[in-house]
Amino acid sequence: MNYYNEIKDTLIKNEIYKKAKDYSKNKSDLNSYYEVGKLLIEAQGGEERAKYGNKLIKEYSEKLTRGLGKGYSARSLRKMRSFYLMFRKWPSLPAKLSWSHIMELLVLKTIDEVNYYIHIVETYNISYRELKERIKSNEYERIGYKEELEEPKVNSLIKKPILIRTKNIPEQVTEYALHNIILENMSDFLKELGEGFSYIDHEVKIKIGNNYNRIDFLLFNYIYNCFVVIELKVAEFKAEYAGQTIKYMNYVDKHLKKPYHDKTVGIIVCKKNNRYVLEYIGFDNLFVSTYELDFK
Repeated sequence: MNYYNEIKDTLIKNEIYKKAKDYSKNKSDLNSYYEVGKLLIEAQGGEERAKYGNKLIKEYSEKLTRGLGKGYSARSLRKMRSFYLMFRKWPSLPAKLSWSHIMELLVLKTIDEVNYYIHIVETYNISYRELKERIKSNEYERIGYKEELEEPKVNSLIKKPILIRTKNIPEQVTEYALHNIILENMSDFLKELGEGFSYIDHEVKIKIGNNYNRIDFLLFNYIYNCFVVIELKVAEFKAEYAGQTIKYMNYVDKHLKKPYHDKTVGIIVCKKNNRYVLEYIGFDNLFVSTYELDFK
């Protein structure tokens, strides 16, 4: 088999197809580049020998550039080869991913990471630019994602640590300052918390006994159909924080929750996560996550 001619014909057909059927060009790109990656592996004598086959790729790149024009650099061909190696065991190529998405995924080290980010793209239809930002922020490591969870809980979607982004560096990070930073970047904060969170209100005034208190943030998670109480603490986690948050959760369950809602969840965002204290409390619907200020 003349592998170069096969690769050239595949790329020519893809260029023609894209011009004739623009609405399907993404699918054509992925199928064509996948086939090119497969042919490159075969031309180099298999997967093991392909690791050392950059000389052949350089030769093919130069010939393709002379014959077809720009877009087929040695780097591009190596990415097509990596694309094939990454997805060769998949039953079908992910439908919602573009070639730009694929190129961002190629930097990942494990199939679990790839599965996680593909899930995010397909669920939220995010652009490759947003995918790049999520990968750059190490979202997979922070959320501790598992492909299959026997009993999914909200805490399986909470990232650790949460990155709280701000362009303005406060002189001192007080709870008030942290509160305002989050308000100014609420959209980013909801994404950082994880999947399904939506904003309801902040500094929600409630009365417990004869005392008035304020819930820092009240959210709702539409995936788990429950209210979410957020409490902010700039110090290391303490047991009394849990007691306070649980009181707020009980208030929401009693006064705001409807019969068709699940039990309210509490999240304490604090500077450090004291796992021993958290385990000692043993409260199923209360979770603790640390935060980091990310100065843009």
